[in-house]
Amino acid sequence: MRLSLRQLSVSCVALTGLLATSAQAQSAPAASSGHQVKKTSRPSGPVRKKTTTGNGLSSSVLGQFTGSTEEISVTSHSVSSTGVTNRTPGGGLMPHQTAPRSQSGITRDFIAKQAPSSNITSLIADLPGVTVTSQDPFGMTGDHLQVRGLNETQMGYLFEGAPLADPINYAPYTSTLIDSENLGSVTVSQGAPDLNAPFYNAVGGQITATALNPSRKAGGFLDLGGGSYSYNKEFIRLDTGTIGNSGVRGYVSFSHTGYNNGARGPGGLFRYHLDSKFVKEWGDGNSISAIFSYNRQEATSWRSPNKAQWDQYGVGFSYDKHFSPGDSQYYKLNRQNLNQQLIVLPMNFTLADNLHLHVSPYFVHQFGPSLGGENIPASGGYFGTQQYGDLNVGTPVNGKILTSSRDPWNQKTGGMNISADWRISKSNTFSFGWWYAYTTHEELSDFRPVYADGSGWSGDVIRVGGKILTGYDLNFMQQVNTLFIADTQKLLNDKLTLSAGFRVAMVSRQGTNLVPGADPYKMQGNYFEPLPQFSASYMITPKDQIFINGTTSFRAPESVEAYSQIFDPNAAHATMQPQSLKPEYSISEEIGYRHQGNFYNFSMSLFNINLTNHQVTSTGYIPNTNMMVASPINIGGQTSRGVQAEVGLARWHHFSPYLSGQFLHSTFDNNFNTGSGYLPTAGKTAVQAPKFTGAIGLNYDDGRFFGNFDLRYVDTQYTTFMNDEKMPAYVTSNLTLGYRMKSFSYLKHPQIQLNLTNVGDNHYRSGSSYTANAHPHITSTGAVAAGSAPVYYVGGVFAAMVSVSSGF
Repeated sequence: MRLSLRQLSVSCVALTGLLATSAQAQSAPAASSGHQVKKTSRPSGPVRKKTTTGNGLSSSVLGQFTGSTEEISVTSHSVSSTGVTNRTPGGGLMPHQTAPRSQSGITRDFIAKQAPSSNITSLIADLPGVTVTSQDPFGMTGDHLQVRGLNETQMGYLFEGAPLADPINYAPYTSTLIDSENLGSVTVSQGAPDLNAPFYNAVGGQITATALNPSRKAGGFLDLGGGSYSYNKEFIRLDTGTIGNSGVRGYVSFSHTGYNNGARGPGGLFRYHLDSKFVKEWGDGNSISAIFSYNRQEATSWRSPNKAQWDQYGVGFSYDKHFSPGDSQYYKLNRQNLNQQLIVLPMNFTLADNLHLHVSPYFVHQFGPSLGGENIPASGGYFGTQQYGDLNVGTPVNGKILTSSRDPWNQKTGGMNISADWRISKSNTFSFGWWYAYTTHEELSDFRPVYADGSGWSGDVIRVGGKILTGYDLNFMQQVNTLFIADTQKLLNDKLTLSAGFRVAMVSRQGTNLVPGADPYKMQGNYFEPLPQFSASYMITPKDQIFINGTTSFRAPESVEAYSQIFDPNAAHATMQPQSLKPEYSISEEIGYRHQGNFYNFSMSLFNINLTNHQVTSTGYIPNTNMMVASPINIGGQTSRGVQAEVGLARWHHFSPYLSGQFLHSTFDNNFNTGSGYLPTAGKTAVQAPKFTGAIGLNYDDGRFFGNFDLRYVDTQYTTFMNDEKMPAYVTSNLTLGYRMKSFSYLKHPQIQLNLTNVGDNHYRSGSSYTANAHPHITSTGAVAAGSAPVYYVGGVFAAMVSVSSGF
């Protein structure tokens, strides 16, 4: 099938001149306080108009983040200081789309009514096929998700046109990117990434987020909140308005958020965050934007139970509140830091009436440390494969020294994505581009003795023979180059759009592990993948569209641990061995229909995904430690088929309902190689693949009183390849109630808002790691494969939050 699709692509290129991915059109991000937006008499239907997108970028046929030739506008000013317009069907859950693929989104009409602490991932949980693994009730650490049986590391994440997920382990860390008060829109493309998108992991599709544009008038926005478990958030944004005659406008915002873990145990989270965005636009389609973000975040780690521990302790399974000598489970020893600095400079230039250039340089710096408590041998332990003598530090208990095991990982990435659109004729556009990115990653773990009373740890790292005692001393470097060519042909009075293109991705990785005995000392991986795409769409009427597409994608092996060994003082050998993993490769097809009218929007699609060298990420503890690492496991092929649908109604008597759902049938294609024989996993239901998922949303807004209710259902999920352990189905619901006041004095649309999450306080397991089998099984060679219990993420408990906000 892989060969035939490539042959088909070559034929299509020969016939159509390398046709490209067709343009998409989605709602412009809702305006913030004081934004003027254009009027239209058809707020729910297609409006064909050449314009610039909500982020100021000129139109392009290739991607969400470079804009669209079709765009819907809304009338007059926002009805609130939070950017709500009440124009998006489904209460902000079903904006206008024309892309020839499954695509869903959210706008300010929905975002502004959710908990102010929400992040990009937690906000898209109602969309079809999306399952979000919640861990805290405030939506700040819900970075785990599944889409059509694939997780967040298999999705491409774009923020303002830049790929800002971790470029090696692909974790999106969406809580570090932007405050929800500044988030303009999020679009989810289930199954098919943009052809020119800067990814080498997006086998499951693409998630695109944009920031609000700065207001043209000087002013600002203030949001103050408090609630359960000492939750508090303070947010302020200052808009410059248009500065003199320069045409430059921008904003700067700052926030602080904190809470304690409450029912989930001791500890908590604090977060300091800074956002800024400045925009300069001139002429026809020329713009330069500057986006900067800084994040400082520290949280007590969530402790993940296995099934037996969940059955015994439930949500109370946590780290220890009180310290005792040698207690590595003491909560102050187990913390995670997520620090990030990012700069994105998207630029768009009209070089001629028929030639547009897009240049997006970016830089992102992500760093730790992560902390975990660990008891290491006071004498006779191991530094790599070498045994050491007496350490002569700390206060040994039963021959062990309690230490703080630190992982101060440090990662920097710089890149540039360049593309050009050349309109050869009225009906034909040719595009081409190049993306380059360079990443460095440093990771030197260390151990520091904990004081006898648990009050802290020594500032001096433990050394052996003058060298830092460590389990991994990694220096890693990665370079990425991708090239694409594409073309779009419009026929039959622009009703039929044929698109195809070809992208080639080249990834080069190399690094060293300086731990004594590491084998290999030097690691490397090089990948070259040709990736064709094809799509066709036909507008039956101005409101009805059918589409079909075929997409290929690949994912380079995830995490540094896929190449390097991990050692520990408690073991004479590496606890993880390097794996010669092949890149994951996907071929997906979709056929769909959407209606977008004055009264309702509806979309439905059938999809098929074939994966080879499918890598399931299993997260587990390093033996005898509280440090968790991601371990990619190649389980061979996987086939996923299903149907998804969503419907959203325009506002009627102030109500706007929404409904989404998906049926998924996903199975493993191969038996699993344990190393000592095969387990009969072929035909088994794939992990992270609930058969049914669905969401119901109901939004009410009369301009003064407003509210939002959503209910989500996630079906049973298997957590082992042998299907001998599973996670039960669960239902959660959230509720929003609020009241807006009239503007007075310097205050614009002040409001009070109540958010209730997990109404009913349902205690459930929301996600898991994955193992081959939870119970012993006989392999094909007659050997016994010992069982290994998966560990689970615990869903967020009930919480209430009250926020007071106003523009000024």
